[in-house]
This record gives sequence, structure tokens and C-alpha cells, in this order.
Amino acid sequence: MSESLFVNDARVMAKGQVTIPKKIRAILGIESGDRVSFVVSGNEVKIVNSAVYAMMQLQKQMKGAGKKAGLITEEDVAKWITESRAKDSNDKGNA
Repeated sequence: MSESLFVNDARVMAKGQVTIPKKIRAILGIESGDRVSFVVSGNEVKIVNSAVYAMMQLQKQMKGAGKKAGLITEEDVAKWITESRAKDSNDKGNA
């Protein structure tokens, strides 16, 4: 997916509030009640969907963790899930 430049502006109100333009909300997948994060780098600010941003940060932190755990293929992951569920069932049965 290529990144495109889109510019829109909004007025800052007396209490520092800004209405995010409808087109921007649509691009970011933001709906009423959703949260946004402000990512500041130097003199630039990015407004991002908080849920998407949190997932991106988690993915960065977890990069390479699957390989370290020996989860290389989809079959490795499926086996791990099956074994984990079996262990959880046994643990609950022994509680």
C-alpha cells in the first residue's frame, strides 16, 4: 500500500479542541467514541487511531519472538496452540 500525502486543516477552538475532518476520520478508520493518539516527532505531529497504533507498537516489540520460541511455520503455531489449550484444560481440571 503506497503512502499518499493528504493535507487538510482545522481551526483550534478556545479550549484547544479541534474537529478532525470527516475525510481524515474515514482514512484513519476513526468513528465516534474511538480514541486517537498524537505522536510527536520534532515539530511534526501524527494523529493515529489508538488501537492501530497500539497494535503496531506491539508488533515492533514482538518482532522475532516467534522465531526465538521456535514458531517458524503455521504448523508450529497450530501445534503450540493445541498444546497450550490442552495444558490449560489439564490445569483447570487439577485446580
